[in-house]
Amino acid sequence: MVVVRLLLFIFSSSLFAAPVSAQDTLAPSSAPSTVTEKELEVAMGIDVIEKVDFDFNPKMTIGNEKLLKLILVPQKREIIFKGLQSGKTTVMIRDNLGDVRLKYTIVVTASGKSNIVAELRDLIGDVEGLDIGIRGGKVYVGGEIVVPDEIGRVSKVLASYPEVLAIIELSPQTQRVIARKMSDELAKNNLKDVSVRIVNKTYWLEGVVSSKEKKDLAQSIASAYLPPKIASLSTKDDRYASAEQPQILNFIGVNEKKEPQPAPKMIKVTTQFVELSKNYGKVFAFKWAPLMGEDASKIQFGQTQSGNVSTTSSGTLSATISNLFPKLNAAKTAGYARIIQSGMVITRDNQPASIDKSTSTPYAVGTGDFSKAASADVGLNLNVTPRILDQEKIDMHLVFNVSLTVGSDARVVTSNKIDTFLVVKSKESAAIGGVVQNQSVTDYDKTDPAPSTATAGSQVATPLFRLLRSKNYTTSKTQFVMFVTPEIIDSASVGTEEIRKKFRRRE
Repeated sequence: MVVVRLLLFIFSSSLFAAPVSAQDTLAPSSAPSTVTEKELEVAMGIDVIEKVDFDFNPKMTIGNEKLLKLILVPQKREIIFKGLQSGKTTVMIRDNLGDVRLKYTIVVTASGKSNIVAELRDLIGDVEGLDIGIRGGKVYVGGEIVVPDEIGRVSKVLASYPEVLAIIELSPQTQRVIARKMSDELAKNNLKDVSVRIVNKTYWLEGVVSSKEKKDLAQSIASAYLPPKIASLSTKDDRYASAEQPQILNFIGVNEKKEPQPAPKMIKVTTQFVELSKNYGKVFAFKWAPLMGEDASKIQFGQTQSGNVSTTSSGTLSATISNLFPKLNAAKTAGYARIIQSGMVITRDNQPASIDKSTSTPYAVGTGDFSKAASADVGLNLNVTPRILDQEKIDMHLVFNVSLTVGSDARVVTSNKIDTFLVVKSKESAAIGGVVQNQSVTDYDKTDPAPSTATAGSQVATPLFRLLRSKNYTTSKTQFVMFVTPEIIDSASVGTEEIRKKFRRRE
């Protein structure tokens, strides 16, 4: 047994002591993973976020844990470096297999640069698209500004920090929005043939206009929409600076030609005449005039049958009394009338216009062989000369005349006329004139309730006495007002459809 064990030991020793062949020397082995080294500066009070491109092991090695603290976000592959004390240390980051994949050399600083970064973040940290931090020992502000109005605030703040490195550009999307606003404003100013596009961060104006004045107008409109410009780094260093290119390049061509004169503006003038009349009358009359006839009393002379002459007297006096009872008359009368006349005329700017509507009513004058025909003319007449002023105001010389009959009597005509100069804004109405007339009349003991003469028999009766008391009160009120409404229109056909609806009939 001892011999066998000795032989086995010798055999195994010979196996381990066998030389390694060249083939074994050239056999491939597993290659070590590559390690990436980075330098990072972390200011105290300002955290730095680093992203990695692999799944890391949460157990990391920090050279000096008193200088640095790590906050891990494995789901986003992010590592937050938080400086605790100034100094220099290293951080080893391994993958899930335990291999070192990333080595950071961290320099923690406590200089005033961190305070500058904190101040900048308080002043402009809310500007969208900007990043503020420390790189290479310098404080920088970089990124693309999205809102153009923020450029002015950023420029004002950075002017107080000349040592800050500014790497700021305007976002391309924002430039496209500004170009669209320029195009809209050009179209509003009748420059629809001018377009705006962005080439190499420069606004190009292209198109054709009819005069050099319009080309300059397009340049001025586009310049008004330019935001403040922040100088780039190249302009601060003469070694890299080149001729600064303007923000707007005007490539608009001028094709001078006589433009057609715009069509003259049309003005519609509408006038209304409103007349209101009221009248009221009240009468009360009392009359007592009894009458007595004169043929009722008589004395007779005659002869008796015996032939003797004798005189006899009836001894009576008789008479007939009429209108014994008093006559009364009490009445009230009232009337109301409203008359509206309207006229409308359309004319060109600063051109006179007139409209006339009249009616002739015939009537007879005199009676019998001496009668003759006459007529009363009533109607409306409008003469106006409008002229357009600034701010859509209209200057007018207006002559307006309306004639109307009084009641049903064609022989009595009342005339109302206004001749004036006035200024009225388009589509607004103005009362340009009017007259109010009040009349009040009171008559006493002039109204006879029974004007006819009473008779008794065939002769005129004689009044015993006459008592008349009366009061007649009459009041009337007449007023008229004239209104005018001018309106600037592009064509005389404006409003035609509304007029057609008023005259539309059912078939």
